[in-house]
Amino acid sequence: MADKDNKPKNPYDVELPQSVIESFACFLLPEIRKFYASEEGQREFGKWEQEHQKSK
Repeated sequence: MADKDNKPKNPYDVELPQSVIESFACFLLPEIRKFYASEEGQREFGKWEQEHQKSK
């Protein structure tokens, strides 16, 4: 995929209306909270926290 200057177009270069972004965020935030409240989410966060402490 190229534009009129024959430069490759970035497929991720998309502008979305603010209302779409906010709507998606309202959907996503409760799902993220649910994940981190779960046992699996707690384990993943613990692993991330340990790795983060090592890199300091």
